[in-house]
Amino acid sequence: MQLGNVIGRATSTVKHPTLKGWRLLIVQPIGPGGEPDGAPQLVIDNQGGGKGDTVIISSDGKTAKEMVGSDNSPARWHVLGIVD
Repeated sequence: MQLGNVIGRATSTVKHPTLKGWRLLIVQPIGPGGEPDGAPQLVIDNQGGGKGDTVIISSDGKTAKEMVGSDNSPARWHVLGIVD
C-alpha cells in the first residue's frame, strides 16, 4: 500500500476487454515526506477519486485481477481508498 496523488484520468478508445467500464486514474505515488516516489501509475478506481485527491493505492495484481474478474487482465494497481 502506498499514498498517491491523482494527477488525472486516462481516456482510451481501445482498451483491454477486462478494463471496460472501469475508471482509470493516473496516480503519482508519494513517499513519506510527500515527494514523488517513482513514475506515475495507471490505476483502476471504484472509489470515485478525482484530480487532486490523495488516495491509497496497492500494486497487488492478484486483487486487481479479482476486481475485474479475469486472471488475464493487465490490471495491477488499484485504489483502496480516498484520504480525507
